[in-house]
Amino acid sequence: MAGVFTALRLRRNNSSFSSSSSPSSLIHSSPNAYASSGVLFLLTLLSLSLAAFAFFLQWRGGLPDLRCPGPVLSSSEPQGILGRSRKLSFPYYRDWKIKFGSSDLLPKICITTSTSAGLDQTLPWIFYHKVMGITTFFMFVEGKAASPHVSNVLESIPGVTVIYRTKELEEQQANSRIWNETWIRDLLYKPCNYELFVKQTLNMEMAIVMAREAGMDWIFHLDTDELVHPAGSGPFSVQQLLSILPAEVDTIVFSNYESSVERDDIKEPFSEVSLFKKNRDHIEVEAYSKHYQETCHGTSTFFLTYANGKSAARIQDHLRPNGAHRWQNYMKSLTEVKFDEAVVLHYTYSKFSDLTSRHARCGCKPTKEDVKRCFFLEFDRDAFIIASTATEEEMRYWYNEHVVWKDEETKHKLLKGGIFTRIYSPMVIIKHLRESGVFSSVIAEAWANKNNNASRHGGFWETYSRKFGRLFGSHLTSGK
Repeated sequence: MAGVFTALRLRRNNSSFSSSSSPSSLIHSSPNAYASSGVLFLLTLLSLSLAAFAFFLQWRGGLPDLRCPGPVLSSSEPQGILGRSRKLSFPYYRDWKIKFGSSDLLPKICITTSTSAGLDQTLPWIFYHKVMGITTFFMFVEGKAASPHVSNVLESIPGVTVIYRTKELEEQQANSRIWNETWIRDLLYKPCNYELFVKQTLNMEMAIVMAREAGMDWIFHLDTDELVHPAGSGPFSVQQLLSILPAEVDTIVFSNYESSVERDDIKEPFSEVSLFKKNRDHIEVEAYSKHYQETCHGTSTFFLTYANGKSAARIQDHLRPNGAHRWQNYMKSLTEVKFDEAVVLHYTYSKFSDLTSRHARCGCKPTKEDVKRCFFLEFDRDAFIIASTATEEEMRYWYNEHVVWKDEETKHKLLKGGIFTRIYSPMVIIKHLRESGVFSSVIAEAWANKNNNASRHGGFWETYSRKFGRLFGSHLTSGK
């Protein structure tokens, strides 16, 4: 509009200048002035008419919502924190098109996980990693994740295979070679975290078979509170990161960064947490020593939980898990390298409920001695005792003292010192996935189709049972 008004001002000034020159020039310019005024009047009338017509159609419901087209869920259907039902649209990335589950991505990457989490955690986790170029997910589910409300949705997502913890699964895993391995012997037949660790290892062993059958090139093991952050790749893609590795590299380690929450009322960690504590591998030695006590935040360790990162392995003969964080091979030593920038973001104890629900996850006694046989890590032991013995008010005080970072001066100092870092990309990606209605649309479609189709993975054991039988049958002898 500024350009229009400028043109009008120039026209008006020129007319004034000409009229003061001579009467003859004034008489000569009058027809052009009338013609210009008529054209402007007609253009203005046309614009107003079109605007009125558009308003009428919009009021009658004749125009679609061009900002974000797609169906909207009725109020009786589930939405919650997973957002509105809209088709995929990224208003700040107009030309960014995502191929979810595209088969032409190379290398082909999969993730295996063992989870009991609900849709509020698993859907953002799956689709974030799809954006990162990971197409296939082998999800071993139990608890809430195995409930029909959750599992029906998970099974409806292309590239997701859901495996339930059934009696048949346990019978197959009872024949695994892993039970005779010396490297895991000290963890066997123990409760709580030890039991989970062994279960994850057995699931990883099965996932290797499934990944090979699916034609995968690489496999990750991640929990559903962890996101791969492919910093250092131009396209911000896990697929791009792995594609540049030399062929002789068998496994790649991603250092982990740990979430540092700034409030005690976080509901959606992936969308609300941007502050992370760096891994020691990425901190200068002098800075680490200088800020160590302050960074421990009243605990006995630098990180609340694990600090040895996670890794991805190239699918190959004789590949096996080496616990939940690493991979190994029965027949050779693997060539392992580590990324300098790409990391795994671990959102640990990021919600207050992660503390309050801790006591329900284990049957151990809440004593200093008994928790040692149930948990690897000191902080997990302390958290279990607090969750089992304290009031909610006491738990919240303890949570704020040891987990939440509220002091701005301290945060600024640790950011400046290279201990903390801000990472926003997962927040941005998941925010746009949610606002575009990806999560709620998946739920709506799964509900609409649940009565029309049998489970896509109903034939799981028919497909894999023989393969697992051959695998485990050949592993009954003692290993290295």
